[in-house]
Amino acid sequence: MHYLVRLAGDIRVAIIASVKKLNVIGAACLFAAASTAFLGQSAFRGGPAHLGVYESQPPQLSLKWTFSTNGAIYSSPAVAGGTVYVGSADGNLYAVDAASGKLRWKFDAHGRVSSSPAVAAGVVYAVSLDGNLYAVDAATGQQRWALATEGEHRFTRPGNLGAFPPTEVVPDPWDFFLSSPAVVGASVYFGSGDGHVYAVNAKTGALLWKFKTGDVVHGSPAVSGGLVYVGSWDTYFYALDAATGALKWKFKTLEDNKIHLMMGIPGSAAVDHGTVYFGCRDANFYALDALTGALKWKTPNDGSWVIASPAVADGVVYYTTSDSFRFQALDAASGKALYSLPTNIFSFSSPAIAGSHAYFGTFDGQLHDVDLQKHAYAGAFATPGFTANGPRYLGPDGKLKAEGIWSGSTLDDSIVDIHTKIFSMGSILSSPVVHDGALYFGSVDGKLYALGN
Repeated sequence: MHYLVRLAGDIRVAIIASVKKLNVIGAACLFAAASTAFLGQSAFRGGPAHLGVYESQPPQLSLKWTFSTNGAIYSSPAVAGGTVYVGSADGNLYAVDAASGKLRWKFDAHGRVSSSPAVAAGVVYAVSLDGNLYAVDAATGQQRWALATEGEHRFTRPGNLGAFPPTEVVPDPWDFFLSSPAVVGASVYFGSGDGHVYAVNAKTGALLWKFKTGDVVHGSPAVSGGLVYVGSWDTYFYALDAATGALKWKFKTLEDNKIHLMMGIPGSAAVDHGTVYFGCRDANFYALDALTGALKWKTPNDGSWVIASPAVADGVVYYTTSDSFRFQALDAASGKALYSLPTNIFSFSSPAIAGSHAYFGTFDGQLHDVDLQKHAYAGAFATPGFTANGPRYLGPDGKLKAEGIWSGSTLDDSIVDIHTKIFSMGSILSSPVVHDGALYFGSVDGKLYALGN
């Protein structure tokens, strides 16, 4: 592949004081309780700990309905009270009836909403490219309040990804997502392209604190045990005090100072049993001690970015990769590879686990179903773009024909190739959500899909 485009609260606040007095086993138990206590919350990855596990029967991949927006959907849906909430690149936040797919309301966010919404206490929270965190009434779509950050932008560097000319400051064309809010108790936590992590009063929108990192923060904060965990494009992973924003520890990942290809943490972490799990563009997947930040283990991914957020269930960590085209399963305690399945193309979509199945999307417009007991695919759903344009860009083996995609070495070439070629297959960057036997996800084709029995 061309070098230019090589891919890659309340309970927790109370717990933290007690954790310091416990032994390792006791602390792990408290982290486990914190991870599962919010499993049913309607938010990115199922709740603040980001485990990606949903209390639902595994859905079948039969189409129930689609809802069309006027822009690509990178956002992952949130489901609450019979309504699906999702953002679109057309600048709107949508509320759609979960049973019928009919519009309930839409809210003008004045910029692309590639943040995944969070729903709590009758309010929907989402970040817009206009630099605001919006709080919207979940029933009516009326704005409650907005908090302005210092402004959004993508990760930028001179010669980023080897783009020509090498002295030009280039935004990263693969930086698709905005940070998704996490709601814990009376606080909302999120990151921003201005390099800060924010904590905001959930009811009023008043700023509680903000913490400055060294670069763009588009990962979504995970919150567990009174700490906020989030990575930055500055190559550091941070643990912050949820109440004050004080730095508890930070961990340095690898850095590529030449072409800025293999560096930064655009994805989000999962926290389970005292361990923080996250992927990185440096081609490694990490497990850190949640209290100290000490490295427990790391696993290389054959030179591939890991953008997707991991799912953690029953002692196993699951995630997808970009260039190495894999769905990966690792032992959560040791990092040992248990098995992997080929995806044939990049995946930024984070696995959603329901029962003994995991679901995720890929850039070729397919939504995959993995049987976790059989370690095998159980089926797939294809968007119309896969059927229409897959044969143009995929080989007989189903793998991406890279030589037919990349046309040049400038930023403009890269953007055109991604959006007119790869995205024509209906790429699924959205992470699926499973609720009451139905599965919801978005596609760059502008549609919100509902699958189920």
